[in-house]
Amino acid sequence: MSGGVDSSVAAALCLERGYEVWGVTMRLWTPELEAPARYDGCCSVDAVEDARAVCNTLGIPHYVLNLKDVFRKYVVDDFVRQYASGRTPNPCIRCNEFVKFRFLLKKARMVGADYVCTGHYARIEKTARGFLLRKGVDEAKDQSYFLYVLTQRQMAHLLFPNGELTKAEVREIARKLGLNVAEKAESQEVCFVIAERVGQFVAAHAPQAARPGEIVSVDGRVLGEHRGLAFYTVGQRRGLGIGGGDRLYVLHIDAPHNRLIVGDDGDLWARRLRVRDVHWTVPDPPQGPSPCTVRIRYNSPGGRAVVVPERDNVAVVELEQPQRAVAPGQAAVFYDGDVVLGGGTIEERLDKPWLRA
Repeated sequence: MSGGVDSSVAAALCLERGYEVWGVTMRLWTPELEAPARYDGCCSVDAVEDARAVCNTLGIPHYVLNLKDVFRKYVVDDFVRQYASGRTPNPCIRCNEFVKFRFLLKKARMVGADYVCTGHYARIEKTARGFLLRKGVDEAKDQSYFLYVLTQRQMAHLLFPNGELTKAEVREIARKLGLNVAEKAESQEVCFVIAERVGQFVAAHAPQAARPGEIVSVDGRVLGEHRGLAFYTVGQRRGLGIGGGDRLYVLHIDAPHNRLIVGDDGDLWARRLRVRDVHWTVPDPPQGPSPCTVRIRYNSPGGRAVVVPERDNVAVVELEQPQRAVAPGQAAVFYDGDVVLGGGTIEERLDKPWLRA
């Protein structure tokens, strides 16, 4: 229970359905070390107190589980490492994979719990052959993109009651139950760092990521100097410090040479990309090229594509229509309608305009 309305209502719905419910808040971070002036993430003192107040209202026990070491090792350290190597990681997926649905689920099973329930907007359907992960019915809130890492064994012990509801319906349930979090605002996407301070956060933990270097055009001309790779991501236009001429965007972060490669908007569109650490969520993974819809970021509508498996959990994604600003480190998630087939981490785009010079 993060102290937000989604997990609070999920707990209430489980209670309503006859489950014995324990509320657990994971203590993952020490926010005052990073953002003393402004912090509203899921690990703040106020968030823990909100979760405890909800449990009191529902009449269920509340526990706080200290998982800071696990979170730092698998999420924060990886976040810093990936940014320093020129990638744009997705820490929410890492947290789901290693903290919530590996470590926490294991702990829950050890103490005799049958399920872990969360406030995710997604659905799990049991079929004759196994489990299917489906999008939540509220398209605007669907979080299935962050859950492609789930295994069949894990889905057998997970409950996502909010997946059948819209956000408006969740808030209305919270109001009717008199929960203190009914009108609480959404928390920030990255819970351990304020969005506009990502560069400073990475630089503080990996000073090499703050070394200035060259900004280079696709034809090899040096156009200026960047502040450090930690402050940039693919598709970025602001903050380049290159005056005059056409609008230029970050196309590629060349970490080995500490360079940013920039080009115009037309150079940002890619048709082919390579994905690593591919995980198939469905019970019967495809054995060959698979037509599907691919989302290359959480807020992407997705596009038609063919996923071609290679060796060692690597695949090539061939997009029917080019997608803009494909960022290594982000997830590419594969769908068949509203069913999550699987996904993986974007390794690189294969059509590289910066190599044509």
